[in-house]
Amino acid sequence: MAIFIPSTINATAKDVARHYVTHVFAKHGLPTDIVSDRGNKFASRFWRSLADSLQIKLNFSTAYHPQSDGQTERVNQVLEQHLRIFTNYQQSDWSEWLSLAEFEYNNATHASTEVTPFFANKGFHPNSDFVLTKPIDDVNPAATRFVAELSELFSFLRENIQHAQEQSTIQANKRRLPAPEYRVGQKVFSNITYAA
Repeated sequence: MAIFIPSTINATAKDVARHYVTHVFAKHGLPTDIVSDRGNKFASRFWRSLADSLQIKLNFSTAYHPQSDGQTERVNQVLEQHLRIFTNYQQSDWSEWLSLAEFEYNNATHASTEVTPFFANKGFHPNSDFVLTKPIDDVNPAATRFVAELSELFSFLRENIQHAQEQSTIQANKRRLPAPEYRVGQKVFSNITYAA
């Protein structure tokens, strides 16, 4: 399940830890491991000590090879596409769109699992149908417009998230070669130049 959190490039390792407690731990508990890039926030003494004291294994992606954490790369591509579509011209309102992007991403079927991340995590699909349940004359016109706008927005988001995922898969597959076939006992060479 993806969690989109507004932050800044100036966030420290301690800020990242606070975000983690607020947005991840509070809803999902402690993980056994975390996969991240080798950015200074995640490689810092503070972050390593925190993970060690909580018995969380830190797994860093391979240096100079961001594709090694392909899942995050795909999520970032989908999120970037979403924000390009919805943010204003000055790109100053991007944080307002994160919660909707997160919901739609987590409620879209993923090719690798053939289920939505929401269903994989919770075991059920969230209700996301914006349908008026009362007769129209009992509803406030502003509320009616708000529900209609949300319904239209979610339909648009659903289509765009699906399109972004398809495009991301197509682009990623262009750079991939089929995996070689090996026989049991066959010797192979492994280039570990950038391995940790």
